[in-house]
Amino acid sequence: MPSPKAKNPGRGGGSPVFGSNNGRYEFMSLTKPLNRSSPPPHLLQRQGSDPNTARLRASESPTRRRGSSSSTGSGQGMAEEDGIRINPSFIRVALSSLLAIDLWLSKRLGVCACEDSSWGSVRPLMKLIEISGHGIPWLAGTAYCLYKSDSAAGQEVMLNLFMGLLLDVVLVAIVKAVVRRRRPAHNRMDMFATFSVDRYSFPSGHATRAAMCGRFLLAHLVLAAPLRFLVLLWAVLVGLSRVMLGRHNVTDVMFGFWMGYCQYNLVEMAWLSPQTLQGLLGQLV
Repeated sequence: MPSPKAKNPGRGGGSPVFGSNNGRYEFMSLTKPLNRSSPPPHLLQRQGSDPNTARLRASESPTRRRGSSSSTGSGQGMAEEDGIRINPSFIRVALSSLLAIDLWLSKRLGVCACEDSSWGSVRPLMKLIEISGHGIPWLAGTAYCLYKSDSAAGQEVMLNLFMGLLLDVVLVAIVKAVVRRRRPAHNRMDMFATFSVDRYSFPSGHATRAAMCGRFLLAHLVLAAPLRFLVLLWAVLVGLSRVMLGRHNVTDVMFGFWMGYCQYNLVEMAWLSPQTLQGLLGQLV
């Protein structure tokens, strides 16, 4: 049992009693700093200087609690980070789902891909519509009309249509070479005048050409209402034939329509008149 004198720390002008040795009391030095991670000496005195209790108190100090909480927080942070890294992102899941829907719908709509398909009897008509949207007939026909036109207005329109067709071929070739998406598996490579760039599917060159030429004709040719409707119907059928023949997926045609619509804006921005073309050729020569 501790001495009663230890309960009166004011005697002797010393500090609280820490312990005794051979009947003599030893006092802590006033100049010695206290260890803040350990409990005060009077608590040790009251607890009978039990080392197990002292260690328990020290383990419950604010410093230890902060360390333990920080370690727990870091563990939770690592677990959350691992969970985020393992779980796929929402955008990736959405794109994968859209791609699966695109492939499934394209295969379902490829009813003219082969002669023995459900709509195989309509395949010759779809191939005729395919030829009507091909680049070679459009380039050849526009060049011939430009050569035979005897009016300045006609030459100006045919000249810009020809430049728009060349722009379409270049832009589609660039996008196809960058994306390099393969054609559908049920496609038969019997398309008219197939080039090496047409091994790829995205975007549909027929769809871009149909959208650009359709918008060009509606804007620069004076057509009656039935003819305007036929132009729109032709553009839609060209895009639909690409999916029904198994040449392209649905997203290839949809992006092709949007791309062709935007190409017309480029043609309008870079519109060339015969005088401008002659001036450019004169500068080059």
